[in-house]
Amino acid sequence: MIDLHVHTTASDGQYTPAQIIEKAAEKNITTIAITDHDTVAGLEEGAAAAKKHGITFVPGVELNISYPTGEFHLLGLGFKQISPSLTEILDNLVKNRELRNAQIIEKMREAGVDITLEEMQADFPDTVLGRPHFAAELVNKKVVKTRQQAFDRYLAKGRPWYVARVGSNLDEAIVAIKESGGVPVIAHPMSLYLSWGKLPDALQNFYERGVMGLEAFHPGARVTECLRLEELAQKIGYFVTAGSDFHGEKIRADRKLGHTCGGRKIEDEVWDKIKDIIL
Repeated sequence: MIDLHVHTTASDGQYTPAQIIEKAAEKNITTIAITDHDTVAGLEEGAAAAKKHGITFVPGVELNISYPTGEFHLLGLGFKQISPSLTEILDNLVKNRELRNAQIIEKMREAGVDITLEEMQADFPDTVLGRPHFAAELVNKKVVKTRQQAFDRYLAKGRPWYVARVGSNLDEAIVAIKESGGVPVIAHPMSLYLSWGKLPDALQNFYERGVMGLEAFHPGARVTECLRLEELAQKIGYFVTAGSDFHGEKIRADRKLGHTCGGRKIEDEVWDKIKDIIL
């Protein structure tokens, strides 16, 4: 098996980069990409662990992109080095997250929740703080029983403690990924919240602007949708990737390392078709 979309404690995952590689080795995963949100902090540790286990390591990232509908996440896969342009984008995204986190904390404190940024940083060290961490903290403080309840009641879009994210410019992100020796891939395209009538034109536009791959297979979509995305990708000219978007069992129990939509294993043949493009 392979997995081209995995998160670690460097962003909002449950396991450290080394632990993720250990789990991958246990599952006989031969190729893995660490794609943390808006950070490359876990790549060095992940690469060292993968080398130890004889696993092909794909250095990556998942960038938040500004877009009028849904969520637009852009994967960068196969970095050779981290370019100054990508470093600048990551720095800006972290600053934007910090501003957002401060606003979320202000809303929570106004509602009577005793919480500080310093407390959050102490509870979740060496990570890029985001809503999943706030959800976990609300469970710890017994404000809610589960992380999902925290989102449903307070942190999801339209809920009282939600603050919109500020993402990167798509064209700048594409350039930065390519300058780092990587290839840009649209993650979980169904999250764009575009109708099937509008999606083809949007994907054609992204392709013409330099996006090269499409993560057609993702556990957040139905198998029929993934197959339809694969067909659309091939028609436009994208190469197709697949991932689990694994964060850890405690965070998303429904997602399993090395598996994608419908619980399907991500077979080696997916990698065989695209490895010469990515590496």
